[in-house]
Amino acid sequence: MSDPAPAHAGPSSTRERLLDAAQRLYAQRGLDAVSLREINQAAGARNASAVQYHFGGRAGIIRAIFARYLPDVEARRHALLDAYESHESHESYASGTDVAGDRVRTLAGALVRPLAARLADPGGREFLQIWAAVLDRPDPILPPEDLDNPISSVHRWRALVLPLLEEDAVRLHRRFTALLYASIELGRRARSGPHTDDRLFTSYLIDVVTAILTAPVSDETRRLAAERDAARRGPAAPDPGSR
Repeated sequence: MSDPAPAHAGPSSTRERLLDAAQRLYAQRGLDAVSLREINQAAGARNASAVQYHFGGRAGIIRAIFARYLPDVEARRHALLDAYESHESHESYASGTDVAGDRVRTLAGALVRPLAARLADPGGREFLQIWAAVLDRPDPILPPEDLDNPISSVHRWRALVLPLLEEDAVRLHRRFTALLYASIELGRRARSGPHTDDRLFTSYLIDVVTAILTAPVSDETRRLAAERDAARRGPAAPDPGSR
């Protein structure tokens, strides 16, 4: 799939200058270290409330940055998932091999490769750093539906991976662990770039994501998870028939 022209190509409007400045500053310094005022100043905006006018605040800026890159990521991932489902429907996985492992690695590739493709351009590397920062924080900047709505490629990917995982792995949010790890590693790679060739990095990252998805849940982890769930449920109500 060829890369589309950048969504912010063309005349430099105030809105695009604000986005360029925010994207650069967020990637360089982190989401919490940059004020809206600094973004205004870096963009050369004359109006002190330009960010609020165009985006409403930080969450609006981040949505707009993602809108520059996520459509291409989504299209690439949907294409890979289409190919996976087509292979599944034609039973094209060779017999005598680790079929389940092949399927999981194919799906791990569908998760990683569309994001890794953004390593090739400076704006894409900034996006990857911001994407990782948004996912890896205890206080969400964007609501969950912004990142995993029912028509997103991530939502579709989660549904396809589901039957290939252990029940306990699903209950312990293994799919999100894989997404988070992949995003953090891609953000780290983006910060250290550009690199001459990202193919080895990408292939090895897919290997590790595959291992995350398929790693067995230990007896200790199962026991601790069961204890946690029991504590959340609280004491069982008494049986009326025993009175």
